Amino acid sequence: MEMVQTKVHHKKRQVVIFIILILLWEAGSESIQYSILEETESGTFVANLTKDLGLTMGELAARAARVVFKGNRQYLQFDPETYDLLLNEKLDREELCGSTEPCVLPFQVLLENPLQFFQAALLIRDINDHAPEFPAREMLLKISEITMPGKVFPLKMAQDLDAGSNSLQSYKISSNPHFHVLTRNRKDGRKSPELVLDKALDREEQPELRLILTALDGGSPPRSGTTKIQIMVLDSNDNAPEFAQEFYEAQVPENSSVGSLVLTVSARDLDAGSFGQVSYALFQVDDVNQPFEINANTGEIRLRKALDFEEFQSYQVDVEATDGGGLSGKCSLVIKVLDVNDNAPELTMSSLTNPIPENLPEIIVAVFSVSDADSGHNQQVTCSIDDNLPFLLRTSVENFYTLVTEGALDRESRAEYNITITVTDMGTPRLKTEHNITVLVSDVNDNAPAFTQTSYTLSVRENNSPALHIGSVRATDRDAGANAQVTYSLLPPLDAHVPLASLVSINPDNGHLFALRSLDYEALRAFEFRVGAADRGSPALSSQALVRVLVADDNDNAPFVLYPLQNASAPCTELVPRAAEAGYLVTKVVAVDGDSGQNAWLSYQLLKATEPGLFGVWAHNGEVRTARLLSERDAAKHRLLVLVKDNGEPPLSASVTLHVLLVDGFSQPYLPAPEAEAADAAPAAPLTVYLVVALASVSSLFLFSVLVFVAVRLCRRGGAASVGRCSVSEGHFPGHLVDVSGTGTLSQSYQYEVCLTGGPGTSEFKFLKPIHPNFPPQGTRREMEENPTVRNSFLFS
Repeated sequence: MEMVQTKVHHKKRQVVIFIILILLWEAGSESIQYSILEETESGTFVANLTKDLGLTMGELAARAARVVFKGNRQYLQFDPETYDLLLNEKLDREELCGSTEPCVLPFQVLLENPLQFFQAALLIRDINDHAPEFPAREMLLKISEITMPGKVFPLKMAQDLDAGSNSLQSYKISSNPHFHVLTRNRKDGRKSPELVLDKALDREEQPELRLILTALDGGSPPRSGTTKIQIMVLDSNDNAPEFAQEFYEAQVPENSSVGSLVLTVSARDLDAGSFGQVSYALFQVDDVNQPFEINANTGEIRLRKALDFEEFQSYQVDVEATDGGGLSGKCSLVIKVLDVNDNAPELTMSSLTNPIPENLPEIIVAVFSVSDADSGHNQQVTCSIDDNLPFLLRTSVENFYTLVTEGALDRESRAEYNITITVTDMGTPRLKTEHNITVLVSDVNDNAPAFTQTSYTLSVRENNSPALHIGSVRATDRDAGANAQVTYSLLPPLDAHVPLASLVSINPDNGHLFALRSLDYEALRAFEFRVGAADRGSPALSSQALVRVLVADDNDNAPFVLYPLQNASAPCTELVPRAAEAGYLVTKVVAVDGDSGQNAWLSYQLLKATEPGLFGVWAHNGEVRTARLLSERDAAKHRLLVLVKDNGEPPLSASVTLHVLLVDGFSQPYLPAPEAEAADAAPAAPLTVYLVVALASVSSLFLFSVLVFVAVRLCRRGGAASVGRCSVSEGHFPGHLVDVSGTGTLSQSYQYEVCLTGGPGTSEFKFLKPIHPNFPPQGTRREMEENPTVRNSFLFS
């Protein structure tokens, strides 16, 4: 017997679904359809999309237009120059659609930036490239000689893979007096031949007949196929086998194991003996595609190979029961294959953008489609990704999805995402497919360089060598690539009077700072400036930091003696009464040091003296005092050499020469004490008047003598008026002597009064009210030594 459905390609179900979708889309959208003959050579022009879509060729190129077919097959392609739609490969309609007509392949035209779909379909038109074929080269019929004319004998039908008018249309049989052939239209659309007896057979006259059966298609020109029919005339057998049912129907799950029982057919023959013994056989057997077999004795139909619902959904099988006399009866059997969820969903990636830029929301990362080869509920799928990722899945047309960013991404927080797309069907049990993609986030210059410190404090010793590396600044940028490459520069100084360009420079690549010239602590103790750091991104971002450079002092200034001055027009001479006791203050050596700290700590030392042991110098304050009681034997004139030394490493020093003159009767110790005078006067009370008169005379004479003596001395020293005994100095100090450390160096904000008198303990160095002198420009000790007028500006009178 016949098998209702023959070979059908596995894409038949997809084409049917597409046709249904087209009918649903007609209400809201139109689908463009193109047609082409099968077996057309690849590269053949199909259509001009620029006209059909209303887009220019430049738009198609700029938006990366491409054609997407289901199953990731690429039947069409774009001409890279004209963007015409061309055939990518030779197509075989029978391979693609089997016997299904029309043969339509749906596809989408996908445009990016922005994302847009256009629905289209390719209709494969059939050509007559297949001839009808019979399943066997020869058929055997056994017909009893008593069979009456008009009896119909079904024959095995031919197959033609073409469709429409090119498919099988009719049968004919070779000329003979006993039979003619009829072409019957079946419910499934196929045509089967039936042999009709026109004239009774006579075994004795002709026991065997041979005929040629021809099948013709409707092509132009038509194609044909033939088979041989051998007819054996049998002796009389009154009853043919009859089936209990003419039509059987069964359902078999596609996952049934091989050998499973499908159903059992049964036929009986009323004859006796060998004519009543029935055997069963499948009437029309295609050994390649037939998945069933029948037990000839019991009529049990079982599976001989596994079923696949996605390949064939149903089978129509004809079963023949034959008795021992050669008579037969037939029945039809329709077996429906039940779908089970045995196909996992499939994901086809159409577009993937990688990497994606940060800081932009809703970027389309991927476009993909999902499908399931099962049917019904087993074909419905859901698509998902992990919830903790900043991405969203959005549905598009016909099971297409787009993967987009949920918001702006930050590469500095996370530069790479591993996304697992899970596609799950709704069958039982549920099957799923996972597709992993790695998405990289490209950098955008959105981070300015950041210094490791908001401010830097650097220290450099004065008198440094030029181009000395004094320190470094460092900034980092969280971006990547050129956006993270930092360039350093000096910004305009905070103080416009600081010549920054001549003081320091910076390496733009690594932030190293260098002193351009030798620094002088006495001229510049500290300065501040700003350093900028800019990346090389576009646009460039920058930041800045404050740098403070402290100049450390070196012991490069020797002590400078303010008093006594050595280059005065006359030497400074100190007067000391011979009656002075030990510890009498002769004078005080005043010196300053342009350095600071311990480099400005001064100590005093008596190097030479005319008479050693007579005078001494206090080490910390420079006071020159008598070391013992003076006597008449001591020389009148003395020369003292005092050394002033700082505490630097190595120590620097200066010396000064003092001239000391011992005088008689000038100091207070030569006058009698008031108590003594009172004691002497007590016993001489009667002579008081005389003594008073005498004393007044002597006193007047003494006072006159003193005045004369002082006048003579002043006249004698008239040329040396600038070196008098008491002076107030408001001269200009050298600029480098500016220090308020209190360790031997005097501040420029004070004037000094040095008074040297004849009385003991009255020679001292006094600080008076502060003044604010106008100092000359900063200079060094060498300049002062070269300009004596500066040093001579300190006057003592």
